[in-house]
Amino acid sequence: MILISACLLGLKTRYDGRSKGNSTCLSLLAGRCRVPFCPEQLGGLPTPRTAADIIDGTGADVLAGRARVISRDGIDVSRQFIRGAEQTLYLARQLEVEAVFLKAGSPSCGLSPMSGVTAALLSEHGYCLLEF
Repeated sequence: MILISACLLGLKTRYDGRSKGNSTCLSLLAGRCRVPFCPEQLGGLPTPRTAADIIDGTGADVLAGRARVISRDGIDVSRQFIRGAEQTLYLARQLEVEAVFLKAGSPSCGLSPMSGVTAALLSEHGYCLLEF
């Protein structure tokens, strides 16, 4: 069982209401069970929504209370990002996933250039993470 960022499957869950379907990712998933998720939606944010950035740290810093996630219109959405990460971790545990495929560059899912909130929490709990 693989958890996959919903936008990578082609679902319109990105902040701008678009998808980011990834053919390389999809070819790796051929014949495998997969469950799409969007931590920002799981945290209660709508789609579309204002883009957000991690300020003063990484996803791990947000989880530790040392950094915040701020939408580009100035609203602190840290609580929603943390809740989405926690809900994703719950889902991963319930489904006993073997890996999680994440969207690069996302303040939730990204591993580079810095870890997003969900990526940091899943990494902390030992999940195999791949970024696309």
